[in-house]
Amino acid sequence: MSSSDRLVLGALPEPVLLTLEHFEEAFGAKLRLIVPADEPGTADEVLYQSDGIERPEDDPPVTSAIIPHLGPELELQVLDADRAPVEAVSAALTPSLAQGFEATREIQFFTYELSERFEEINLLYSISETLGSTLDMDSGAATILAEVRDVMGAKRGSLWVQDPLDGRLHIAAEVGDDGRTDPLPPDDPDAITSMVFREGRSIIASRQPSATERAEGAEGDSFLSVPIRYSPGGGASRTVGVINLIGRLDGGKFSSANQKLLAAIASQVGAAIENHRLVQESLSKERMAREMELAHDLQMKLLPNAGRFEAADAAGRVQPTELVGGDFYQLFELPGSRVGVMLGDVSLHGFPSALIMTLTMSAAGIYAREAESPAAVLRKLDDALADELATTEMFLSVFYGVLDPAAGVLTYSNAGHPHAFVIREDGEAERLPATDPPVGFAGPESYGEEAVAWHEEGDLLLLFTDGLSDTLPTRGLRNGERQVLDATVEYRFRSTREIIEALFDLAPDTRRSALADDRTALVVRR
Repeated sequence: MSSSDRLVLGALPEPVLLTLEHFEEAFGAKLRLIVPADEPGTADEVLYQSDGIERPEDDPPVTSAIIPHLGPELELQVLDADRAPVEAVSAALTPSLAQGFEATREIQFFTYELSERFEEINLLYSISETLGSTLDMDSGAATILAEVRDVMGAKRGSLWVQDPLDGRLHIAAEVGDDGRTDPLPPDDPDAITSMVFREGRSIIASRQPSATERAEGAEGDSFLSVPIRYSPGGGASRTVGVINLIGRLDGGKFSSANQKLLAAIASQVGAAIENHRLVQESLSKERMAREMELAHDLQMKLLPNAGRFEAADAAGRVQPTELVGGDFYQLFELPGSRVGVMLGDVSLHGFPSALIMTLTMSAAGIYAREAESPAAVLRKLDDALADELATTEMFLSVFYGVLDPAAGVLTYSNAGHPHAFVIREDGEAERLPATDPPVGFAGPESYGEEAVAWHEEGDLLLLFTDGLSDTLPTRGLRNGERQVLDATVEYRFRSTREIIEALFDLAPDTRRSALADDRTALVVRR
């Protein structure tokens, strides 16, 4: 019997149609498959009927019930059979059709499962691509969350990440319905998100509906919350955030399969969050390193080039313990062929000291040309820096001297700087003692000044900071300062540049990272 010889009045599964066809051909059977009417007086729905059925109404068919897992209960009618008893055909065909419907159900189930797994695999692959192609976690998190919500059929999704600075959970992305977005403390007793973060375990729950919603027959939304954990290769895992899905579009509940999928996604996101944090830290450190290198270059450019100072034979060097520091020197060409020489040491070191050093150099450059005496310069300098030094709890030792070769005098004011000397032609090292406390400690009645003889042909002014002398190990009775003085005396007839080289060569292997303090030296011959 061909397909045109039978009447199909419904969409039956292919295994069922093939089974009916085989029984028709094998036994010459006349078959009908119907959906019985629900109410008297209504017609049955015929799903399948063999062609050429002619049977008296008083000769009822052999019937049997078939209850498929999907759809309504069906009734099989065997009206006739040429090559087998009708009852035998019905007894054999009924379980065969039931198996056909069951096979269809299983095919549909596995097709659905395969489709869901395919969507999940696609989702995981898509998330991997998203995480691998962006450093912008904000846009990446929003993209991932939107895909997760679509695949799982959720009404709302939210992704929370802990801020290491304030310790609270901040929302990194949200999609769908409106919800809470203000930061959450991890110890919040009423927030499920906080509880999941604290306990590090997933939760599937239902939000309790309001009284109005219950009166309207509404049920609470299903709620799936999964911790985002990061597991470093050599350490214990830790929770860094939480992913939430709230409400199903189909009104159903989230399942354990949903939880497993979201946990797998959360694991990827956790690694991405940590990688993003490390990248941002690395970029921040690189940016800071670049900025500090620029600050170092700028600070070095603020120092005068002593080798090009025309008013005197001078050489100087500053070596900060960090990229920037608080040591400095300055040279001023003053009226009457006089030369101003300043060297200072800001307490502490690093960036805060560098800021004070910059302010000091700027102010000193103005006051050295305005004031007539070294004491007046330091007085003005103290007034200008007092508030800043008090705020930062720092102070400044500074020596400022004016060489007047015509008068044969070095006039100086020394605000607590211990390492200031005149090296005489005969090798004597004459200390220029402090006249006042350091800038920042001195009161309103400071500063005084002293004068010593200056012989233009043979004298050398030596100024250095304790970072230079303290670097040197004690050698017998010779402490660091004594070694610096001895080296200067030994090289006093050499060029000023060679003297500076000799002083820093006293500790030639010292690297910046090993320095305890900034190192600075300045020598002037006039």
